[in-house]
Order: sequence, then C-alpha cells, then structure tokens
Amino acid sequence: MITEDSIKQFPIFMFYFCATRLTSGITLQCYHFSIMKRAAFVLAGGKSSRMGRDKALLPFKGRPLVELIATQACAAAGNITLIGDPGRYTYLGYPVVEDILSGCGPLAGIYTALTVTQAEWNLIVACDMPEVTAEFLARLMDRAEAGGADAVLPVSSDGLPQPLCAAYRRRCADAIGRALAQGIRKVTDGLVTLELDLWRVPHSPYFRNLNTALEWARYSHD
Repeated sequence: MITEDSIKQFPIFMFYFCATRLTSGITLQCYHFSIMKRAAFVLAGGKSSRMGRDKALLPFKGRPLVELIATQACAAAGNITLIGDPGRYTYLGYPVVEDILSGCGPLAGIYTALTVTQAEWNLIVACDMPEVTAEFLARLMDRAEAGGADAVLPVSSDGLPQPLCAAYRRRCADAIGRALAQGIRKVTDGLVTLELDLWRVPHSPYFRNLNTALEWARYSHD
C-alpha cells in the first residue's frame, strides 16, 4: 500500500553521470544535479498497452523515438535523464532512473523526476511527442524561470493543458507525492494544489502524441 508516510521516506538521490554521446551534433557530458538550474527528463515508464509495443523504442528517422525526444530536451536544458526501466533503456547511453512507484502512471514518473533532481526547474516530456522541438522547450523553460509559478503547463489550441510537456519546480514533489498517496493517478488532478502558469500556445503541433499502432502507422507514413 502506498501511503503519504512511505512516500516521504524515499531518499532524494544525488548522483553524477558521465555520458559522452554525439547525437545530431550535441555532446552530453558530465553534470551534477546540485549545480544545475535546469534538468530535463523523458518519461518512458509506461506500459504502451494501446500501442502493443514499447512506444519509446519505436524506430523513427533511423533511431528510437525516445532518443529523438531526449535530444530535443537535452538541447533545452543542457542534460537529460530517462525515467523508466534501466534494463530496457541503458543501452541508449543516457542515465536512466527507475520509477519510484511502479505501475502508478505518468504522475508517478513526474514525482520520480522531481525526487531525484537537484535542479530548481525541471522539464518533463513524454516519450511519444515526435513533433516537440528544442526551440519550443527552451522557450518553455525560459518562461518558467522568469515567472513565479510552481509549474508552467502549455495549453494547446484545443484548450487542453499539457502536463507531460511542461516545466516543474523541484518543490512540486511534495504536493504530487501527497496526491499519489491519496490514490490520485490522473496527472491534472495531481496538480490541483499547485500554482500553475497555463501558457496558451496557439500554434501547437508540438503536443501531438501517439498512442495506438494505427496512429503510429499513419504518422510514420505521412
């Protein structure tokens, strides 16, 4: 059983990583979270049950989809960590942190990222958003750092907030942990006690995500 007390007992991990990797001209080097203002995380811990196979590892433009997302997020924040199964993703060359609360959905992935980070602002991106760009993610982080909110959630042209392509202060971990302890799993419900900056993005192709094999087939053949 997940309780508020048990969540509070999880340690805040501080770790170094050295992963030197050339991907589209970007070199990932050594970082220490305690000296960074920004950190970026890609959520890759989902079951992908509707897709029928691991969305993160779908082949896209000659490499796994998660690698494309990671490259864009890294360019915006200067570093990148995957949240998911180390046994499945470590071969990609990125640091991978396993979900603290397995099977609890993307809200738990956000909680894991905000628990391990030592950065003030944290970029969280789902692994199935192939249209997201480094330029847009950098603008998102710039807006977050310039404001006073707990989190910045872009709002797409259809009026829906995008909590899985958003920026969160590290302190949000406490409120999200309490929500998880109360059995809340829907991401937006887990954020209701936070001060949110809902940033309207009129032209928003960035938030297209892929959930089913049919959606993937149509997208990859466009």
